[in-house]
Amino acid sequence: MKRSAGLLLFRPADNGLEVLLGHMGGPFFSRRDAGAWTIPKGEYEPDESAWAAARREFEEELGLPPPDGEAVALGEVRQTNGKIVTAWAIEADLDPATIAPGTFRMEWPPRSGQLQEFPELDRVAWFGLDRGREVIVKAQAAFLDRLAEHSP
Repeated sequence: MKRSAGLLLFRPADNGLEVLLGHMGGPFFSRRDAGAWTIPKGEYEPDESAWAAARREFEEELGLPPPDGEAVALGEVRQTNGKIVTAWAIEADLDPATIAPGTFRMEWPPRSGQLQEFPELDRVAWFGLDRGREVIVKAQAAFLDRLAEHSP
């Protein structure tokens, strides 16, 4: 079973909390909005702690060091693909224009024999919780609900 871990940044805004989500890069998600946004996260092996993986993946996916601050444990969710995702929330502000996303390589077009490089996240943006629930990977919406429950 694959496991991923990630960090969900949040900040107070006039209409409640905002969360930082990333739009998944690559050709499969290029024309999608709903279900194509995620917390910055990535897979890890059993010999690495989920917390260490969440911080490492944040830096790999956004090209920025993870922020310091109190981490709020948001627990785990199981995505439809079976992957277990563990997340923490940290209050921090980040300018989406400052990211330098990591990349991955895949054969594209399929069966072409050509490898192409794509950004892990092709853009990031701040969303209010309601809009975030509309665009985030379905199972990850539970993280937004748990964050809302934790916040005053």
